[in-house]
Amino acid sequence: MTPFTDRLADAVRRKGPLCVGIDPRLESLPKSIRENHPDPAAAFEAFGLRILELVEPFAGVVKPQAAFFEQVGPAGFAAMQAILRRAKAMGFVTILDAKRGDIASTATAYAEAAFGPTWDADSLTVNPYLGRDAVEPFIETARRDGRGIFVLVRTSNPGASLFQNLVCEGRPLYRHVADAVAEWNGTVGDVGAVVGATHPAELKELRAAMPGVWLLVPGYGAQGGTAADVRAAYDAKGLGAVVNSSRGVTFPFQPDDPNWEAKVEAAARKAQAELAISR
Repeated sequence: MTPFTDRLADAVRRKGPLCVGIDPRLESLPKSIRENHPDPAAAFEAFGLRILELVEPFAGVVKPQAAFFEQVGPAGFAAMQAILRRAKAMGFVTILDAKRGDIASTATAYAEAAFGPTWDADSLTVNPYLGRDAVEPFIETARRDGRGIFVLVRTSNPGASLFQNLVCEGRPLYRHVADAVAEWNGTVGDVGAVVGATHPAELKELRAAMPGVWLLVPGYGAQGGTAADVRAAYDAKGLGAVVNSSRGVTFPFQPDDPNWEAKVEAAARKAQAELAISR
């Protein structure tokens, strides 16, 4: 299998850095989808598959959020599996956003599920709070299978500073995590970092601290981050980062809007163009 970092770089070269997050919310789905698919899991699957078709010209990376599928039970997991499989068949690089974090055999089991036949994702988001022994099983399994991980470093949510900005040995905690990510990544390129667009100064700081690390940048679009805010995420070649937009691309419409598909396509086109300029 082509190394994960090469597949990711190829996707960004072909389509730009836009990553589309698939976070289905039942109340926000198009009325036509809900009417044709009364079962929530079936509605999530139909919506997700259509989103893939609509954004395919504009994005090379997609990121299903596991929690939204999990909340509707086993059928929701089947829906997410179908979306991941279709995305890979269409040539997308997939990020399973599950923010896993545990130790020893439990971490290995999570990694096997993410990268094995169950989800067959190209990459997985990982929470490093439990320390090195909680991350290493994910790295080892990803490296064995030609996959990647994205470790939470400086997230985009308003409450992130409660812990991430705590000063430890003269530096904020997120800088210590960034150093660990850079070490784990080494020269392989399969350990990335999650760094939010809502903290542009820190994004610039962390790009410099992790020069060879791929960044997954949430917070662009509906959370308030702009294309200008994410400019610092890219390396000198215009690579090194994928920028996620979920609601901004997948829900730019009201549920009863008959033209919802055109609005999704327009939102994806606009995001691709804005991010191209920012690079």
